[in-house]
Amino acid sequence: MLFNTLHFLGFLLTVLAVFYALPLSLRRFWLLAASYYFYASWNLKFLALLISVTLVDFAAGLLIARASAPSRRLWLIASIAVNLSVLVFFKYFHFLTESLLGRRFPLEIILPIGISFHIFQSLSYVIDVYRRQQAPIRNPLDYALFLAFFPQLVAGPIVRAHNFFADLNPWRKPTPEDLSRGVFLLALGLTKKMAFADNFARLSDSYFGALSAHPGVLDAWSGALAFSLQIFFDFSGYTDMAIGMAKLLGFHFPINFRRPYLAGSLTEFWRRWHISLSSWLRDYLYIPLGGNRHGRARTYLNLMLTMLLGGLWHGASFNFILWGGWHGLLLAFERATSLDAPRWYRIPLTFLLVLHGWVLFRAPSLPDAFFVLEHLWRGPLGAWLFTPWQTGLALLAALLAWAEERFGLEDRLVAAPALPYALSLAIMLLICEIFAVTDVEIPFVYFQF
Repeated sequence: MLFNTLHFLGFLLTVLAVFYALPLSLRRFWLLAASYYFYASWNLKFLALLISVTLVDFAAGLLIARASAPSRRLWLIASIAVNLSVLVFFKYFHFLTESLLGRRFPLEIILPIGISFHIFQSLSYVIDVYRRQQAPIRNPLDYALFLAFFPQLVAGPIVRAHNFFADLNPWRKPTPEDLSRGVFLLALGLTKKMAFADNFARLSDSYFGALSAHPGVLDAWSGALAFSLQIFFDFSGYTDMAIGMAKLLGFHFPINFRRPYLAGSLTEFWRRWHISLSSWLRDYLYIPLGGNRHGRARTYLNLMLTMLLGGLWHGASFNFILWGGWHGLLLAFERATSLDAPRWYRIPLTFLLVLHGWVLFRAPSLPDAFFVLEHLWRGPLGAWLFTPWQTGLALLAALLAWAEERFGLEDRLVAAPALPYALSLAIMLLICEIFAVTDVEIPFVYFQF
């Protein structure tokens, strides 16, 4: 069930109607049932896997809280081992066997949708209980809802347990601001996905799907820029809708994007891009490795290891590992140096570095990635692949990002009187009507992770 379908719209309206019609004591059970139905609609047999992970980490949280010091660590290690074993088997089995053993076993493994997100979310809970930063959850159905809550189940944001349970216990009725922002974010996310991301996806898929037919420099820049725009609008559109739906149900998810292409450094980029994953990697990987507490060389190593593992989290491919390594190298370089330059210079420079990384992320293979990276800088001139209206969409996106950064456009519209607020919703729906890709169903990019 994709968020941008009539099927999902009917599901969401049903969930909301029944949720508010039920007594308060029954609402969490309804949300859990609806969330399990949502996940089962993708693949019913993987619902058992999600429930198994839920039970393991629910039990681990209770055992860690009750155990003495030596046993607490053992229960933590057991929970981490189970979670990572599940992740490694479904996501990395073939990659590891081919890389280490040089052979591919005749075993068909289907990747459960969103497995990386709910594994990381569950791990954060168990680790927080071990650190005594989170009280253990004693109701298994509450913990099941924490992992399965449908708005963020398959592509985040990665929600911390203390944030989720602060909204669940006790649950509070959404404020008028929550409702207006929730509806606004739903419309905004839908517009980002259907009018922007899917149009750039068509260009990106056309280029990366037939590289030999597009050997020019302008072709390479067109393809790389198209994917850079696609992945931002696709993923931020999803999380806008997830956050919006959560608000309509009385939950408050953390912001996951904050205009990352206006960052003036790679460090700032990762404070603006996929913020829930960036903070997860910082809190549960970079800081435990030592962070910046053991000298400069160790800091650079920790940055590199964190980003390499962050790249591998995205997928079982050397492309993702190199993508993570590219960002790790740039982050370490920024720590070692200081670029004294005005922001108008640093923003486009940062975007260019990020764009080169996206080539590694998107290309079907390493040879394909190296082909594109080479043709960004040399080869025949080629052709600019953006149509005039796609170029206009890109320029409109840049203008809106600047307006949001400079004036807080979203906050102003959400707080505006009824007429301008309704007008903003109407404009977004009109943009969807005019520009939306409707002849083909394009999944969200991060569903594969």
